[in-house]
Amino acid sequence: MKFTDGFWQLRPGVTALYAQEAYDIAETDATPDGPGLVITAPTMVIAKRGDTLNRPVLTTTLSSPAEGVIRVRVAHHTGGRWHGGFALPGAGRGTASVSLSETGGVLDAGSLVATIAPGSPWDLSFAVDGRRVTGSGHKAQGYIRLAADAQVDPGIVSNARQGGGTPAADAFVHEQLDLGVGEHIYGLGERFGPLVKNGQTVEVWNADGGTSSEQAYKNVPFHLSTRGYGVLVNDPGHVSYEIGSEAVERVQFSVSGEVLEYFVIAGTTPKDVLGRYTALTGRPPVVPAWSYGLWLSTSFTTDYDEETVNSFLDEMATRELPVSVFHFDCFWMREFQWCDFEWDPRVFPDPEGMLDRLHDKDLRVCVWINPYIAQRSPLFREAADQGFLVRRADGSVWQWDLWQAGMGLVDFTNPDATAWYQSHLRRLIAQGVDCFKTDFGERIPTDVVWADGADPERMHNLYADLYNRAVHEVLTETRGEGDAVVFARSATAGGQSMPVHWGGDSTSTYTSMAETLRGGLSLALSGFAFWSHDIGGFEGTPDAGVFKRWTAFGLLGSHSRFHGSSSYRVPWAFDEEAVEVTRQFTHLKMRLMPYLFQQGLDAAATGVPLLRPMVLEFPDDPAVAYLDRQYMLGSSLLVAPVFTEDGEVEFYLPPGAWTSLLTGETVSGGGWRREHHGFDSLPLYVRPGTALPWGARVDRPDYDYHEGLRFRVFPGGSGSTVVTVTNPDGRAEEHTIDLEEITA
Repeated sequence: MKFTDGFWQLRPGVTALYAQEAYDIAETDATPDGPGLVITAPTMVIAKRGDTLNRPVLTTTLSSPAEGVIRVRVAHHTGGRWHGGFALPGAGRGTASVSLSETGGVLDAGSLVATIAPGSPWDLSFAVDGRRVTGSGHKAQGYIRLAADAQVDPGIVSNARQGGGTPAADAFVHEQLDLGVGEHIYGLGERFGPLVKNGQTVEVWNADGGTSSEQAYKNVPFHLSTRGYGVLVNDPGHVSYEIGSEAVERVQFSVSGEVLEYFVIAGTTPKDVLGRYTALTGRPPVVPAWSYGLWLSTSFTTDYDEETVNSFLDEMATRELPVSVFHFDCFWMREFQWCDFEWDPRVFPDPEGMLDRLHDKDLRVCVWINPYIAQRSPLFREAADQGFLVRRADGSVWQWDLWQAGMGLVDFTNPDATAWYQSHLRRLIAQGVDCFKTDFGERIPTDVVWADGADPERMHNLYADLYNRAVHEVLTETRGEGDAVVFARSATAGGQSMPVHWGGDSTSTYTSMAETLRGGLSLALSGFAFWSHDIGGFEGTPDAGVFKRWTAFGLLGSHSRFHGSSSYRVPWAFDEEAVEVTRQFTHLKMRLMPYLFQQGLDAAATGVPLLRPMVLEFPDDPAVAYLDRQYMLGSSLLVAPVFTEDGEVEFYLPPGAWTSLLTGETVSGGGWRREHHGFDSLPLYVRPGTALPWGARVDRPDYDYHEGLRFRVFPGGSGSTVVTVTNPDGRAEEHTIDLEEITA
């Protein structure tokens, strides 16, 4: 949100009060994290006693919940009820030390140190390993009030159809942190525009806008800097960012109300920052090996019954196209009744028998759900009578007709409502359902009252996590740790602890392929380890070329799903070459499972994602800063999807001897390459000196990786390395590999 009119003036109707000096710096133990500093910052420089009268102050508190992490709270009035922030499982009473001297106050959190200079001008700085990385300077901390006619565009489309326009607010707190020369900012959730966020206005506000818009399903108020730090704004409501787009030397973030809280998170490398960030907000759990296989869907509005499902699966088996999960989309339930959690008896008269028969084919089963209860559903009146649906201020159930006629919204702030919703999921699991696609969760109204009294603005984004957590908890309880998978669309900070997430509604074009990848890369830099997307695009029907290119791309990720809207995504519906491409890349993924599964285990341990932007793996290479058409799959595989009809692709190889996994050709990196690829190929290069574990089977993802395992050793290494390979059952073996014994 832009409050200023250029460098000198404020916009009409805007009044701004800024922290002008650190008038008083004191030690305190009254923080949630232990020892800290509290700073009184008047909104003018106090030159005489009378200046303290009729003068607002901002109170800034510094503390540390963990090594390398500093909490900053900026408050105008401190006596109000704060709405609260995100669940932070990694926050505790830190071990930071506090010191005061004539030169100011210091909070030492190990690798991150905050220093507040006394007097004027306001100067709060942050140093990582002794090097200043950012800070809050003159006119950075501000308390803003808006007149009724203020000419401020908050940047949010307050669209009643979305049910989530931000409530009107007349008071905001903002912070501005220095943006250095050559510094790049990443993250802020799954955003489909440019990967580098410099120069952008970003509104953290979940919306169902598709992949071809500036809106996002997964908004995360966390940004990652190339200068060795990250920042989490601890506010689940509307956070408005100006990343060098208002004050071009700064990153500004603002929230409504009287209090702004944020964390500065240190890291020598971007991986280090993500490690600390996910330790604070929640690490992803281990996901089962079977989930890495191909997911095949009914698609959305297509016609299907058990015979259709079996015809797809039998044909896939006949053509040696291994399927791991079959997904039933919305119409497994009867129209107008979503969600009633009942199979439509007209097309699925024997659901238990059908699920048994699918399990006999060695398949897992996923079904679509959402958090809405349509008024035609028999469950609507039950939920309404028991107070399980979100209500308006007058006590009536909040309802609307967009999506399902007269639908209500389950109130997951009510423990009884959550337990009721979960009871229906347990019934489906008892029938034989293995996992759930948790669709929607973005269209959350703000003109409502929540059971626990939550602030409606803050609940808009946070609802996604409450919804997904309710589902993930049931799967964890019934299937056990390491075997729980949701396929979720919406999320915010902390959502990475409930994987997997997919990229939302794309169109069936090459450009939509590219924007989908940008979203995945941005989400990875926001702490999400596992990610997928609709192969072929969701809206429309792709031509055969798009489908084949997208298939190669989609099968070189952590999770892979064929899914569409009004047309099927079985490969023979396009052409026979699409069948061959699907076979080649599904078999390749199965061979890579010893590598991919281990990378997934590492992600759960460290928070580093499987799909990695190049800047995450090569932070010291200035050429990779803006690369958003290629990625690293784990630490060792470079993938450059083909986004063109003619097969031309341009990509960058970092220095070293890189080897094509598909052709065996070794080329020298350190520059750009332009290649042409047929539909059965794409740039897939192995990092120099890699010992790649290579599985023995191509028919399933969850086999015994140790049986028939071999290592493909690629040029560019020296000495030996130890490679760990862990089986789906948890048995791990370490292998010492001679990197100079080339076998690839």
